[in-house]
Amino acid sequence: MPIDSHHLSRRSFVQLAAGAALGGTALGGCAAGGGRPSRDTPLRILACNHVWSQAISKHLAEFEELAGRRVSMSLLTADQLANSFNVKLNASATDVDVMMLRALQEQLLFAHNGWLADLTDLVSGDAAFGWNDFLPASRERSVTTRKVLTVPVVTERPVLYYRKDLVEGGAPKTLDDLMALSQQLARPRENFFGFVGRGQRSGAVTQWSSFLYSLGGDFTVQGRSAIARPEAIRAYEFYGRLLDRTGPPGVTNMTLEQAMPIFAQGKAAFYVDADAIYTNFLDPKISTVRDTVAFAPFPAGPAGSRPYNIPSWSLGISEFSRLPDESWQFIRWATSQDMVKRLQADGIPGARQSAWSDRATLAAFPPDLATAMQTSSRIGVSIDRPDVLQVGRARDIIGRPLVAAILGEPVAPVAREADAEFADFLVRDNRHREG
Repeated sequence: MPIDSHHLSRRSFVQLAAGAALGGTALGGCAAGGGRPSRDTPLRILACNHVWSQAISKHLAEFEELAGRRVSMSLLTADQLANSFNVKLNASATDVDVMMLRALQEQLLFAHNGWLADLTDLVSGDAAFGWNDFLPASRERSVTTRKVLTVPVVTERPVLYYRKDLVEGGAPKTLDDLMALSQQLARPRENFFGFVGRGQRSGAVTQWSSFLYSLGGDFTVQGRSAIARPEAIRAYEFYGRLLDRTGPPGVTNMTLEQAMPIFAQGKAAFYVDADAIYTNFLDPKISTVRDTVAFAPFPAGPAGSRPYNIPSWSLGISEFSRLPDESWQFIRWATSQDMVKRLQADGIPGARQSAWSDRATLAAFPPDLATAMQTSSRIGVSIDRPDVLQVGRARDIIGRPLVAAILGEPVAPVAREADAEFADFLVRDNRHREG
């Protein structure tokens, strides 16, 4: 039976934690030296200023009552968080216990550096926690070198946002249909565009990945660069043509912050981006399309519909924490079936299958959005960027042919140059990984 953290008494919570320790699943061995911290020492959580962390912070008093320990949560921007981790973990600092990180962006590097505690025995040896209840793609990305190092808290998929008042017969089912309708509806002289999306060099790679997969390509094949293969070139050319012919001017500089308002202000017919941002289009303060926006799964290409389906944020425990067992108690509570359902009912897409199967929980989302999210969760690819140590550098290399395509330049020669650079990068990245 899953544990309901909302109704769990402090006594039973402590008994449960003690039972886990006696069963050999405690993390006491990873605590740094210096003796056992006093009860006055807070559990320190370093997190991104994100809707999930904002939501869980409202329930911290509940955990403090259960655990008998104060919690200190610091919220930073994603860039500030990455910099803080780099400084603190390089110094083996003990003032961070629970870390909110991007499994696809930082986990491989953190694992390589020995910064994350091994959670394998904890998640697999705790039947009540229900590790198998987490979405398969999310579980897959939580593992590095056969060790579970993080537990996912937020998941993300691309959604096709579209104007239902402009499209007869529903959303386009294929990428070819998306291209045709985008060209048909574009009226650039009237400042109305068929399609808008991210076009900035490295920032566009995540959203482009679904086009790449659905057109039969991948970032690597058998560990080697695949970005100059015919399928990848077709994906570069398709996405570039879509934005070049039907998108707004200046799109090569557009990140989420620039692209999203164009659709929200009713200036585009179609937009592909993360499902997590859907509330922006329902907020009357920033959106003029709240009554006309609709949601659909990612359209199919020659390889079918292959959207990314990833854990965008996860929780891990610092290898240098002096409160490792309390850190696990927090993660166990924050990612329990009950808590995931409670947060997802407030519109935060979690990583548990039980939440996605719960009709009451899904009622938080518009029905067509819930269907699109469920579809992508079932068929999605578990990665939206190269699986490397230096993710930022890899995205920058891969994004160069994308910019050329958007500018209407020949893609193949740029892709071949980027492919050679990426191939060399992969060799060096593997050397660093093995060193």
